[in-house]
Amino acid sequence: MQRSCRSLSRFLASNRGFCTSSKGSGNDKIVASVLFERLPVVIPKIDPVVYGFQEFSFRWRQQFRRAYPEEFLKKSDARGKGEYHIDFVPAPRITEADKINDKKSLQRALDRRLYLLLYGDSYGTPKGQDVWHFPEKVYKSEETLRKCAESALESVIGDLSHTYFVGNAPMGHIAMPPAEKNKDPPSFKRFFFKSQVIATNKVDIKSKDFVWVTKDELLEYFPEHSEYLTKMIIS
Repeated sequence: MQRSCRSLSRFLASNRGFCTSSKGSGNDKIVASVLFERLPVVIPKIDPVVYGFQEFSFRWRQQFRRAYPEEFLKKSDARGKGEYHIDFVPAPRITEADKINDKKSLQRALDRRLYLLLYGDSYGTPKGQDVWHFPEKVYKSEETLRKCAESALESVIGDLSHTYFVGNAPMGHIAMPPAEKNKDPPSFKRFFFKSQVIATNKVDIKSKDFVWVTKDELLEYFPEHSEYLTKMIIS
């Protein structure tokens, strides 16, 4: 029994794949990218099929609804009158930013989610070649990969007080092959974290250029990864 325990301990000590890294994977870099999004401001338009079903359901329920006494309905209508008054002004669906196609403004496509893209240097591309990319940072010595993602976004917007990171785990990852035949830089893994704009309609971006785009527009910037991004970005 002791001999079998010793052999098992030797096996575990020599096969600690989850604790130690192999020499071959030591050169692989990890990049934390942030999918920074603005949530819809107005309710999206209802699909005609969904609207037709809701209308049918309402009329069907009206046929079999319970009839209440007239005195009860009058009391419920009079309840709360004069106690408060709220001025509600609905947000327009088509804004000035929509009319001039201003992709630097958050005041566009109010019924859709918008995502931030930056233009400039990106890890994995040849030096001096600017490309469109998400806010990113190469993981070095941060406590967690999410801390690395927070640092990447902070370097772009300067302050995280109006942001909310959704969860501690990445929403997806993709293995990136070397950009050129000489493998410089080598292959690396890109992990995506989701963060959202909170309680503001203006964000100061530090970049050569930037755009706020919808999901459909975003896929046009990354045609080689459109299939993966379509699956990762559900809404």
